[in-house]
Amino acid sequence: MSDKIHLKIITHEKIVYENDIDELYVQTTDGRIGILKNHIPIISTLGFGITKAIIGKESDCIATMGGILQFAHNKATILTDIAELECDIDVARAKHAKERAEARLKAHDETLDMARAKMALAKAITRISAKEKHF
Repeated sequence: MSDKIHLKIITHEKIVYENDIDELYVQTTDGRIGILKNHIPIISTLGFGITKAIIGKESDCIATMGGILQFAHNKATILTDIAELECDIDVARAKHAKERAEARLKAHDETLDMARAKMALAKAITRISAKEKHF
C-alpha cells in the first residue's frame, strides 16, 4: 500500500497537476474537507475554492472552479472546467477583475446578468486567495 496519495487535476484541455502528496484539502459545495491516505472512498462536487496539496512541509495551491472529486485507494482525481496553479495566476489582473465585478454588482443595472457578474467575482476572489494563500 502506498504511503502517499496520488493526485491528478484535469481540465478539458490538459492535466494541470499531478503529484504524489501527503494531504489534500478541497472546497466542496458543502464545505472544506481534508483527505489523508487511506481515507474511505468519496465522490463530491466541488465549489470555487483552493485545492491545497501538501507534500512534507511544502504545499501547492491550485485555484479550482467547481468540478468533481473522486477518491479511492489513495488516488484522488479532480475533474474541473478551470484549474490554475498558484504560480500561473496574475494577481494584479485578478484584483482588477474583482474590482470590475464589484462595481457592476453595485451599479444595480437592470440589464446586468447578475449570475455572470457573481461568477466573475467568485473566480477573481478564488484566484487572489490561491495566490496569497488565504483559505
